[in-house]
Amino acid sequence: MAHQATPSSQKALMMELKSLQEQPVEGFRITLVEESDLYNWEVAIFGPPNTLYEGGYFKAHIKFPVDYPYSPPTFRFLTKMWHPNIYENGDVCISILHPPVDDPQSGELPSERWNPTQNVRTILLSVISLLNEPNTFSPANVDASVMFRKWRDSKGKDKEYAEIIRKQVMSTAAEAERDGVKVPTTLAEYCVQTRVPSQDSSSDLLYDDLYDDDMEEEDEDEDESEMESVGEAGGMSSVEDGGTSTRRYDNQDDSGNEDS
Repeated sequence: MAHQATPSSQKALMMELKSLQEQPVEGFRITLVEESDLYNWEVAIFGPPNTLYEGGYFKAHIKFPVDYPYSPPTFRFLTKMWHPNIYENGDVCISILHPPVDDPQSGELPSERWNPTQNVRTILLSVISLLNEPNTFSPANVDASVMFRKWRDSKGKDKEYAEIIRKQVMSTAAEAERDGVKVPTTLAEYCVQTRVPSQDSSSDLLYDDLYDDDMEEEDEDEDESEMESVGEAGGMSSVEDGGTSTRRYDNQDDSGNEDS
């Protein structure tokens, strides 16, 4: 009996997950919500040093569609966040996660929206950049946007926004302790990249099963030489971005393109 072909989205996600575990994005920890489900990821975000989020441990879910990478995933914070570009339910409002449709009224250029060359690595870098540099032109949280502007324009003298963020950061300490996570608080700790070990061997088994299924399928229908393309079938080439840069809130302007 022939094996069912593995969806190309699973192959793409499997390759991205393995890459991110071997070469993590600074400030993030990636795991699967369930070891057998490649379409739901849990993300732990460490607040960058020298920002209001320093010492914070923020958790989120990334949910991928079956036709990934042709359609974007959704990114939702599980940790309560007070931020101009995060909705009350935790959904992140950022251009890179918006479908590639022509919508002149959105104020977004098509080039700013999702396209199949994007990947999880570029999403994570965009989210960490958004935390440090909110876009207040079309906010998801109007009150947070107004408060952020007051804090920024007063050069920190209006402390209401900063105090709310610091309280949220402090509230994440208990979650980090429960998860057995030491949150980096210095640049040296934050920038160290290490391989995140799997909780058990099931992740490696998942990789092996996906490859084995594909190879057996191709053995039945194709020449042996085509097995070399298994790792590339349906996958997108990863964009190897560098480490994230931590930035201070030093009188930033609102020229960012991460719109709601």
